[in-house]
Amino acid sequence: MFNRPALTDIVARTRGDLLTRLSQDELLRRADAEVNTRVLAGASHEIHGYLDWISLQIIYDTADDDLLVRWASIWKVERKAAQFASGNVLVTGAAGETVAAGTVLKRLDGALFDVTADTVLGASATPVPVEAEIAGAAGNTDAGVQMTFLNTIPNVQSAVVVDANKLVNGSDIEAIPDLRARLLERIQNPPSGGAAEDYVAWALEVPGVTRAWVYPKQMGAGTVTVRFVRDNDASIIPDAGEVAAVKAYIEDPSRRPVTADVYVVAPTPVTLNFNIQLTPNTAAVKAAVEASLRDLLLREAAPGVTLLISHIREAISVAAGETDNVLISPMTNQTYATGQMPIFGAITWA
Repeated sequence: MFNRPALTDIVARTRGDLLTRLSQDELLRRADAEVNTRVLAGASHEIHGYLDWISLQIIYDTADDDLLVRWASIWKVERKAAQFASGNVLVTGAAGETVAAGTVLKRLDGALFDVTADTVLGASATPVPVEAEIAGAAGNTDAGVQMTFLNTIPNVQSAVVVDANKLVNGSDIEAIPDLRARLLERIQNPPSGGAAEDYVAWALEVPGVTRAWVYPKQMGAGTVTVRFVRDNDASIIPDAGEVAAVKAYIEDPSRRPVTADVYVVAPTPVTLNFNIQLTPNTAAVKAAVEASLRDLLLREAAPGVTLLISHIREAISVAAGETDNVLISPMTNQTYATGQMPIFGAITWA
């Protein structure tokens, strides 16, 4: 590891070297030798600082963000771009009226969405395709959320609602820690012609996918089953379109082995609720406990997992501000069947 000397050490070193050559026994503060020493030491200190920075950039786990992105691209690990949320809104108006592509809608929080195709209204509420103007997870919108047209359309109601399928597939640009983790995984577990780690890596290359698991032979000999989640989406459980996107990506002939039958399926969510007696039971401590339990599920929840009751108790106990607690439920290890995955439900405070 490169050790950068302190500026005072460089000054002392340079002064001693200079005085040795000048054979000068006494040194005044403003003597030429002292001035030269400090100028040279300052320049040397800057150079040492640059060397210190370089020593961090040549190692993948300490490189700055922009250089990490470049290192990752050399290893063919590309940073996942932000994706636009899309789906349908239900529009009501006179039958035969057209909502033109490019028409803008505004969500209550001010987020804007564009109609992506000319749509002729029917006699009842008509699905109209829209896409967020700004890429990112913030565009994901739950069913029933209201929007309004930015400009009125004759014979068409201004207020619309998102349909039952929600606005989904929006995802933020990949976070640097996630990219760094994928790069290190790629280096430590290089492609192996279709090993289990390869399928996980391929799934994680799809924008929006945050965790993935692989299960060889689950559907029979010669099969590979991949399950994944999207932690930053409106729902972490992927819908049919998101499953199809991952399946298509993995089944590209340049990736998976031609001899494997690949199944990509969504985990089956099982809500995990908690009943906790907490001391102190302030709002801040309750929030800390909830955050800690959510983090536990993020780290340990997986399809078919056994979630240990000791880990649940630990997550509650380490929450900031907690001094005592009683976990009323669950009371035992939580074991899930093949494909089942625990997701956070609600906390009842006893």
